[in-house]
Amino acid sequence: MTAEKKLWELYQQSAADNDILAKLYQSHDVKRGLRNQDGSGIVFTLTRICDVVGSLTKNGIRTEVPGELHYRGIDIKDLAANASFKPGTFEEVCFLLLFGKLPTMQEYQDFTAYLRQNYLLPAGFTTNGLVEKPTSNIMNTIQRTILRLYQYDDDPDSVAIEHTLLRGLSLLAQMPGIITIAYQEAVNDQPSYTYKPAVNHTIAENILSHVRLDNNFSIEEAELLDILMAIQADHGSGNNSTFANIVVSSSGTDLYSALTAAVGSLKGPRHGGANEKVRAMMNEAAETLGLEPSDEQLEVYIAKLINKTAFDKTGLIYGIGHAVYTISDPRAEILCAYCEKFAKDTEHEKKFMFYRRFEETALAYIKALKQRSFCINVDFYSGLACEMLGLPNELYLPIFTTSRVAGWLAHNLENKLYNDKIVRPTAKFIGVQQKYIKVEDRKQ
Repeated sequence: MTAEKKLWELYQQSAADNDILAKLYQSHDVKRGLRNQDGSGIVFTLTRICDVVGSLTKNGIRTEVPGELHYRGIDIKDLAANASFKPGTFEEVCFLLLFGKLPTMQEYQDFTAYLRQNYLLPAGFTTNGLVEKPTSNIMNTIQRTILRLYQYDDDPDSVAIEHTLLRGLSLLAQMPGIITIAYQEAVNDQPSYTYKPAVNHTIAENILSHVRLDNNFSIEEAELLDILMAIQADHGSGNNSTFANIVVSSSGTDLYSALTAAVGSLKGPRHGGANEKVRAMMNEAAETLGLEPSDEQLEVYIAKLINKTAFDKTGLIYGIGHAVYTISDPRAEILCAYCEKFAKDTEHEKKFMFYRRFEETALAYIKALKQRSFCINVDFYSGLACEMLGLPNELYLPIFTTSRVAGWLAHNLENKLYNDKIVRPTAKFIGVQQKYIKVEDRKQ
């Protein structure tokens, strides 16, 4: 038996001997995943940045409501419908999240000018590529690249508010370069790829121009990616990656370490990685059923997903369900409307209509089965939006990451300013007390 096999068998036995039954969490009143029994999250901080609403509680009674998302008190639907800069909504949202108000024209110009001055990575940074050995998963390259940027900071361990703000904005500006270089190195095998951002382009426009073979894009394509990034820029203090950023930052460590932790969190399929799963699931469904199946065929396929006989056989329908939203996800509603407009009278229209019918059928089926409300989440249409834009699957999550840097930075700053305490929850010990046994007296 190999050493690896022995260690694995030993661990399996120890896991069985130290089992923690699910019912013990309830009997000890321990909040699994920092969540209450009704599914709501434990309140751990105060914020003025973002409000995520899926229910209201009055007189101790929790009522599910249509989902709302507010950036600095502004309804995201209102912002998406009336944004002053198209494309450029993402930059407007970044300013709003960081400074607490919508920018005047001059403030917007000053803000975007700073970003554009910082589009390029430091001199010599990419001489030998972003990292020594690129990986197929660009998220790992992003993490290593952010940590490398620590070396190029003249005061990397500073947690001063001004330093954190400016370095965070520099990183936000550099993210399109990081993700496109990482993509070209890892996927297209171009270790000497040169990123040449256009200073008159928005962040969304620079991403599009560097992942297209012909470097061309339409204004409609830029607007679709721009709005996708705007609605993904933040989702409150409690989402996993933002919380990870806050937890790590609360120890007093540097910004690069905190953001690297956030990227690692977002990579997970239970968080940001879900959009890739949605596209893979929907592509299999389309290949199996065609783009114009009957209602009965859709129901049969959805039943197979739930019964673990289709796609990845996990019983999950990716893109449906959310920890906060139950009736509706406002981000999904916005993105659905943009995708519908973009797809109209194009080769994408049938695919979009397939998504719409799948959504309606799946929600009705699950509601009848579970006897409660479910809704699609933003991931359901974000993969489709990227597909219609001709973006490779490997960039879905890196683009989400670029979008979320603004929110991570805003929460990092807010917690430094107003909640300057290390985040340290506790755990309840339920093990058995033991005495130390000398090695010669231990049983094999």
